[in-house]
Amino acid sequence: MAGFLDVVILVLMSVTAFSILRSRNLFGVVILSGIFSLLAASFYVLLAAVDVAFTEASVGAGISTLLMLATLAITHQKKEKQHINNPIMPIIVVLVTGAALVYGTLDMPLYGDINAPSNQYLIQRFIEQSGAEIGIPNIVTSILASYRGYDTLGETFVIFTAAIGVLTLLGRGRTGNKAEVKQISSLETDGEKE
Repeated sequence: MAGFLDVVILVLMSVTAFSILRSRNLFGVVILSGIFSLLAASFYVLLAAVDVAFTEASVGAGISTLLMLATLAITHQKKEKQHINNPIMPIIVVLVTGAALVYGTLDMPLYGDINAPSNQYLIQRFIEQSGAEIGIPNIVTSILASYRGYDTLGETFVIFTAAIGVLTLLGRGRTGNKAEVKQISSLETDGEKE
């Protein structure tokens, strides 16, 4: 049953990605991107990576979609048709890049292979000793909070910095408009007084 759900979600993700590529409506692209992130989070749950699924759902489907919608709300939408005279070059670049990525995965062990290097050393130690070493019964929480504490702190810092940067850029655009409106309104009131 899990294999069937994997295939269904991957097909839905492929259809959503193709729809994103074909869409010319920015609002539709934003909504489809949120749907794609939600499908990816569902797929991560099926792969038993609940922590990654939670992050994908909150950041990918939640915050990213919200920020893109906010950006669309404060910008003017002008549709410009771009004609690609020679579509062969982009197709060649995509095919070469895809082939290089597939070639890079040929040396990887199969998913869930017990003889994979990642399953030989640390995983067994985490399963057997993390509860005693850290004192947290949940293995995922003990890994994220203790063993990978600095990594988690760094990821949190990156997300916080990105959010502050986006809010600063959004605020800067609004401040300029308010100053411009105040200047125009003061000119109009000066003209009325004369």
